[in-house]
Amino acid sequence: MIPGPAAARPVTPTASARRPTRVLTIPNALSAARLLGVPLFLWLLLGPHADGWALLVLALSGVTDWADGVLARKLNQTSSLGALLDPLADRLYILASLVGLVLRHVIPWWLAALIIGRDLILLATVPALRRRGLSALPVHYLGKAATFNLLYAFPLLLLGSHTGTLSTIAKPIAWAFTIWGTALYLWAGGLYLLQVRRITATGRAGVRG
Repeated sequence: MIPGPAAARPVTPTASARRPTRVLTIPNALSAARLLGVPLFLWLLLGPHADGWALLVLALSGVTDWADGVLARKLNQTSSLGALLDPLADRLYILASLVGLVLRHVIPWWLAALIIGRDLILLATVPALRRRGLSALPVHYLGKAATFNLLYAFPLLLLGSHTGTLSTIAKPIAWAFTIWGTALYLWAGGLYLLQVRRITATGRAGVRG
């Protein structure tokens, strides 16, 4: 996701040097594999409607997401590329899920528009931050919670779109995750905008996440 509000950091050689620039690491390979799974997931969802396989790809994405974070810390293989790829993969899976669920008539188009529109609005703030020598703001805990809810909601929504006892059970749980995830996503976006406004007014980050 677009990083949520927290203390912004100036783009300086010292700040950027804190994170290694290594590319060929195990965590980065896992993140790249997650990215390659996005088009496969969308094709399974919209092409053959192979929902079981689509859910498997999504589940594997979740496992590799957990694994690359653990391995990066244990193997001391954190990197600037990894910090970019991990949230990018999350956003692309959210986008692919939204597109697929709208086209499958599982969720209304306006719900997808709310979530995608939020990211587009926050993306428009990047030039203002760059002009003040600031990097993208770190991920806020509300943003992480929102991503967690949404990435659990989408497979449950897909499961709930079918018939049977399992689908009947999954549907209300799916919508609970969807409502909470969307609310948190918008809330985190609002906090981000407040910090951007303060930064542009004062020239420094003043909101603590």
